[in-house]
Amino acid sequence: MRWGMGWAVLAVFAGSLICVLFFLHGLRSRETGNKTSIRLGIFLYRGDDTFISNVRLALEEQAKAYEQKTGIKVVLNIEDAKENQITQNSQVERLISLGYDALCVNAVDRSMAAGMIEQARAADVPVVFFNREPVEEDMRLWEKVYYVGVDARESAVLQGEIVLNAYRRDPLSIDLNGDGKVSYVLLEGESSHQDSLIRTEWSVQTLKDGRVPLEKLTGGIANWERSQASALTQQWLEEFPGEIELIISNNDDMALGAADAIERMGIMEKINIVGIDGTPQGVQGLEKGKLLGTVQSDQSEYAHAIFTIAAALACGEDPGEKLELVDEKYYWSGQKPLVRE
Repeated sequence: MRWGMGWAVLAVFAGSLICVLFFLHGLRSRETGNKTSIRLGIFLYRGDDTFISNVRLALEEQAKAYEQKTGIKVVLNIEDAKENQITQNSQVERLISLGYDALCVNAVDRSMAAGMIEQARAADVPVVFFNREPVEEDMRLWEKVYYVGVDARESAVLQGEIVLNAYRRDPLSIDLNGDGKVSYVLLEGESSHQDSLIRTEWSVQTLKDGRVPLEKLTGGIANWERSQASALTQQWLEEFPGEIELIISNNDDMALGAADAIERMGIMEKINIVGIDGTPQGVQGLEKGKLLGTVQSDQSEYAHAIFTIAAALACGEDPGEKLELVDEKYYWSGQKPLVRE
């Protein structure tokens, strides 16, 4: 009887030991990044934004390529906040509660990033912000917070140089009526978006620094949207008939909206339009002669950086070993000017 009880105790002990070993193996696997699958939450401020939609598609392609290369299954859960920060907060909270490995956040309101960061930190879920940069103090709240974007000042300077170079080659190609000044209007993105503020300032400043004689007729906020920009441009064309020579737009969608208004009103006079982003739609508009130029950010590189950082974090790896980061937190995607031939 005693021998039977001894074997029973030994069996229980052995079973417990095996369970502990399996647990330690699983813990060690998580710590070393030895995973067979990762789950990433992708949070969009607005899914129908053209630039963001293109980045989303590129992220999906990155996930497929990663699976083929590594054999690690990738689950992407893409959430659209429809421009509502409260909705986005709830979406972030839900995926954190479901144990997702990393979050990629295109914040509705960049000034409200701290709350999402605190939620993620409490659950030890890394966060990669993109396109809408949190303020620096929020980025410093936790070491597992990163940002991927483009240098907004570089975008604006390159945009300004498109117009500046055209003016230097042939002043009358920009100063259409030859009166010694370039009369322009300005289409701005959201007033709270850091890129909009910087693009607005530096595109114009680049032209001033290049001594292009400017006359601002008016400007307005079209919130990155093609339809809003079209309505504003039509209003300005009616208000300043025959006076507008240049339309500076903070992004391609608004630039195309301006072109829509010109076409809709049947205006045959040439009006130069410049955008930023180099979306497929913007490039098509450039090829059709609707735009003078745009500044293209490499959306494949952009998405590659977002995904690479998130996947590395999800696997317990150091993103700094995968990509060259600035201040160990920031990745700036490359840009180039595209000009109508």
